[in-house]
Amino acid sequence: MNLTKRQQKTAIALLAVAVFAVIGLWGIDAGQQYYTVTQILEEQEEYTGKNINTMGTISNNSLVLEPGKISFQLQDTENSSQIINVEYTGDLPPNLEEGKSISLSGRLDEDGTIYANQVVMGCPSKYSES
Repeated sequence: MNLTKRQQKTAIALLAVAVFAVIGLWGIDAGQQYYTVTQILEEQEEYTGKNINTMGTISNNSLVLEPGKISFQLQDTENSSQIINVEYTGDLPPNLEEGKSISLSGRLDEDGTIYANQVVMGCPSKYSES
């Protein structure tokens, strides 16, 4: 089967889009339960000491990069007044910057800070309802 140059370019472009989509979603487990920042703050006692998954936006003027530690405030995407502190000690995620969407997994401590063990730039397409 002979394809025209236009058909070849279209096929290559579609393949590239598929590859980037897979790479972009690599670190996200679609089966995980995600909670909004607001849900976590409203039911903090229920989630304290547990591993949770959440997503939001990195608040402006909150990102602090120190050797071996990243800290920032995570802002609820629907209610910007709802903010939770996050500390992360893993590798610096690519494209990490304030104002960007992020999803993360970690343990909620008694002081109300999420100690993240996984951070992925960008958010899953939907929040899971409990």
